[in-house]
Amino acid sequence: MTLNDWYDFGIEAVVGFVISVVTGFILLRVLSRLRLKQTVYEDAPKTHRAKTGTPTMGGIAILAAIAPWWYLSRDAGPRALLFLVFACASIGFIDDYLGIRRGKNRGLRARTKLLLTALVAVMFLRLADGVPSGSLPFSQDVLFHAGSYIMHVPHWLWLILGVAAITGTIHAVNLTDGLDGLATGSLIAPLIVVWVVAVGMSIPTEDNWPAVLPFAIGGLLGFIIYNTYPAKMIMGDTGSLALGALLSGAAILTGEMLLLVVIGGLFVAEALSVMLQVVYFKLTSGKRIFKMSPLHHHFELSGWPETKVTTRFWIASTICSAVGLAIVR
Repeated sequence: MTLNDWYDFGIEAVVGFVISVVTGFILLRVLSRLRLKQTVYEDAPKTHRAKTGTPTMGGIAILAAIAPWWYLSRDAGPRALLFLVFACASIGFIDDYLGIRRGKNRGLRARTKLLLTALVAVMFLRLADGVPSGSLPFSQDVLFHAGSYIMHVPHWLWLILGVAAITGTIHAVNLTDGLDGLATGSLIAPLIVVWVVAVGMSIPTEDNWPAVLPFAIGGLLGFIIYNTYPAKMIMGDTGSLALGALLSGAAILTGEMLLLVVIGGLFVAEALSVMLQVVYFKLTSGKRIFKMSPLHHHFELSGWPETKVTTRFWIASTICSAVGLAIVR
C-alpha cells in the first residue's frame, strides 16, 4: 500500500461525503413532503415511540454517494458488486414502502426477504465467476484463503458458504439498524479493513471494484450528520440491506470470506442474540436470556442511554475490525 492509495482513498471519500450530504439535504425534504416516514414496531422500547414520523429510506443518500464509481465501472467485478448492492437496495425499498403504506412497520415477511436476498446472492456469485481479483469459479474446486491459511473447498460448498455469508451479513446489518446512527457508524471500520485488504491485492486497473468502498465510507460519514441521535432521517432497509450486501460482496471478492466473522463481529453478536432469544424462549415456554433482542435493546432496557449504546457499539466494531486486520496482515 502506498501514499497514493491513501490519497485516492481520501479524494474518493470526500466526493462520497459531499454527495451524501447534499443528497441527504434534498432527500430529507422530499421524504417529508411525500410522507415516507417511519412507524416504530409496537413491541419496541417505549422510548422509541418518539421516532415514529422520522423520514425513512435515507439509505438512498449513501447509494447516491457511490454513483461516480458506478459511472467509472466497466468490467466483471464492478458489475457483479453493483448488481448485488442495488438489487438488495431494491428489496429494501419495497420492504420500506410496504411498511409505510401499512402503517405498522410490517413490509415484506422475514422469510420472503431471506429468500430474495439468497437468490440475489446466488446471482452475484455467478456474475463474479472468474473475476481476476477473487477465487470464485463454480466449475472447479477452489483454494479458500483465511489469512495465511489456505484450504481446499469443493465448488458446491463454496456456493453454499458464499450465499450464507452474504445473506447472513445482510440481515445482521439490518438487525443492527435499530438505534440512531448505530449501523451507520458500525459499518465504517469493517469497510475500511476490506478496502485495505483489497488494495493489497494485484487487481487489474480495469477491474478496480475496490474504489467503491471509499465512496461508500464517505457516504456513511455524510449520512451520519442526519442519522445520529436524535435522527432526522433513517436509512431504512433500503440502506441496511444494500450496505450489508456491499460489505459481504466486497469481502468475498477479496477471497477473505471468513474475515467477515471477525470484522463483522458486532453484527454477528446482534444476529446471535436474536437467534438465542427465540430458541430459548421456545424451549423454556416464555423465559428470556436478554431483556429484549437484538442486543442493543438489552442494553437500552438495562438503563444505558441510546447514545451510550451507539458509541460503545461503534468502539466494539472498530476493535473487531482491528483484530481482523491484524489477522489478515
